[in-house]
Amino acid sequence: MTGVQALEHKYPDKLPLPGQCAKMEFEYIRHGTTSLIGFFDVATGRMEMPYLNSTRTEEDFVEAVKALAGTDPQAPWTFICDGLNTHKSEALVRYVAEACALGVELGKKGKTGILKSMESRADFLHDPSHRLRFVYTPKHSSWMNQIEI
Repeated sequence: MTGVQALEHKYPDKLPLPGQCAKMEFEYIRHGTTSLIGFFDVATGRMEMPYLNSTRTEEDFVEAVKALAGTDPQAPWTFICDGLNTHKSEALVRYVAEACALGVELGKKGKTGILKSMESRADFLHDPSHRLRFVYTPKHSSWMNQIEI
């Protein structure tokens, strides 16, 4: 998930004179932002099902995952994500449990079971036996977010 700003340069660029560089004004007018939730298929190099919205809540992320997984509801899916809290949310755990027909007791958020903590939710979402699986990049690692290239 990333925020995208709609910017407009405040002044037009100045064309270069002979022997000089073009000049671009640094001031801009901001026309708001939108949130992009995109899924990058590392096998094909294509972005799949981009999801644009004014917010980037856990519900937004779950809706985007549902839309993509719904394109092939029986296929296994592996999502590679960073450690953002919305990628380990209660709503996502509930969706995965339902979509994979796991029939497990999830517990209570912040109290018990799978929903107890972000760590317990991440462990559940990372389980390789689930049809929908989430793999998280290490917290302090250098990695290129290919979708933002």
